[in-house]
Amino acid sequence: MKILVIQHKMIGDVLTTSLLFELLRERYPSAQLDYLINASTQAVVAHHPFIDRVWLFTSEIETSKKAANTFQKEIVAEKYDVVIDVYAKLRSALLTKATKAQKRISYFKWYTQHMYTHTVKPALTSHKDEGLAIENRVLLMEPLLGAVSEIPRPKIYLQTAELDAAKKVLQEKKIPRESPLFMIGVLGSGPEKTYPLPYMATLLDAIVADTNAQLLFNYIPKQQAKVDDLISLCAKTTRQHIYKDVYGNDLREFLALTAHCDALIGNEGGAVNMAKALDIPTFSIFAPWILKEAWNSYEGDGTHRSVHLKDFYPG
Repeated sequence: MKILVIQHKMIGDVLTTSLLFELLRERYPSAQLDYLINASTQAVVAHHPFIDRVWLFTSEIETSKKAANTFQKEIVAEKYDVVIDVYAKLRSALLTKATKAQKRISYFKWYTQHMYTHTVKPALTSHKDEGLAIENRVLLMEPLLGAVSEIPRPKIYLQTAELDAAKKVLQEKKIPRESPLFMIGVLGSGPEKTYPLPYMATLLDAIVADTNAQLLFNYIPKQQAKVDDLISLCAKTTRQHIYKDVYGNDLREFLALTAHCDALIGNEGGAVNMAKALDIPTFSIFAPWILKEAWNSYEGDGTHRSVHLKDFYPG
């Protein structure tokens, strides 16, 4: 049997959907399990033991009709038996239909339902500690597996060499380890998902004052100016605890550094999902327009916590 799972979009989406492969492998141990994702998200599923092949959707495929047609022909030629379209947009629906798979599964939408053999209606309220984002993905398994009672957690698989390299970086920078080490998600994926910098500076001041923690920042070089603005807003004592020159040059390096931290604190988004997949405690700040119930997963035992504006102002 050949099964293809489609998940475009961001890192958090791709990582969350990857848990489906553990369910599929358990039921179909000898099946070929393939994953279609955006090329920029490949790092979070590297070395995944239950994924056989990763199809990478590149910017060229997105902008070139010729490249898109070639890409689709290659996927159709695989003759998949099952396609699970988690992305559930018109583009992925058309591809799913083109595969002519015996089972084509996605979420119910009136304008694409005819392209699938099975559709499910996503839940609107969360009933489990996993949260809506995970619960609704697992619902897509029901036409194939029936009801799922035990839901695995998304996992990131780091190699020993990656962890050792990150540990060496921390040692070379002589970061004190007698106090906590926190990875700070200082910026969201865009301005609308970023906790205002003056407030973030106040938070960092409080963290250092209360815990004497050392702070690493999750950012990329092109965000340096905003990071410098944030540091300038912090108290002098706080600045002495910030190691802004210690960051991952790529996503895998960031993951390895985070794996050595005691917690990840900051804006809700992909970094928080990655930390959870590494078993690192998190505290996340939701943007007001994000549905907290969808992404506040695994908060039942207190290892992960989050705040949303409606927690303080329900109306």
